[in-house]
Amino acid sequence: MADNSKDTTHFGFQTVAKDEKAGKVADVFHSVAAKYDLMNDLMSMGIHRIWKRFTIDCSGVRRGQRVLDLAGGTGDLTAKFSRLVGETGEVVLADINSSMLKMGREKLRNLGIAGNVSYVQANAEALPFPDNYFDCITISFGLRNVTDKDKALASMFRVLKPGGRLLVLEFSKPLLEPLSKVYDAYSFHILPRIGQLVANDAESYRYLAESIRMHPDQETLKQMMEAVGFENSTYYNLTGGIVALHRGYKF
Repeated sequence: MADNSKDTTHFGFQTVAKDEKAGKVADVFHSVAAKYDLMNDLMSMGIHRIWKRFTIDCSGVRRGQRVLDLAGGTGDLTAKFSRLVGETGEVVLADINSSMLKMGREKLRNLGIAGNVSYVQANAEALPFPDNYFDCITISFGLRNVTDKDKALASMFRVLKPGGRLLVLEFSKPLLEPLSKVYDAYSFHILPRIGQLVANDAESYRYLAESIRMHPDQETLKQMMEAVGFENSTYYNLTGGIVALHRGYKF
């Protein structure tokens, strides 16, 4: 019997052809883009802002540096990085999804952020930037939606400067079993209902919950980063491991 596992991947709990996943993920984010910020606040009870603040604090980004906010969506991190790098720095907000990129551009321009920010529609697996280009790359709640994570991590490594760092903020595996059970009940029963009520889209939020469960755990992701060349890789468990921030350096 032929082994087709190399040609398939996970889309939530479904198994789909690898060349179909990007389109399916795109449909989800086209659907949720308009209500994305509101749903983030509702889903996390606002705690996502604390997770992102911690990511900024761990980034070490300074004035004049060049930063890539990958899968940057509506630009929460980009807005903060724009202020940190100042007029002599540059922030690139990149997302594979045109609807999310449009929402991010509109939001940041309404905030008066324009001069040092550029917008690029890009696939994380094949980043359209030169080698050794960025001082820092962040990918926030985006890696789990990438079809080939190893390829994406290698692409990020390539475009980082020596001395540069990658920060991956992503849902992960809760540390305690009781917390894990409460989290499962919330994710699979309450979250889709909120999605239905607020965004008229239970299915997309069901996928998002499933995609979290299929994402590698903390140690596995750390090993994946090291396998493509990142060094001094560490991770920080946030909110009991519901979210983890991984950081690795290119030397």
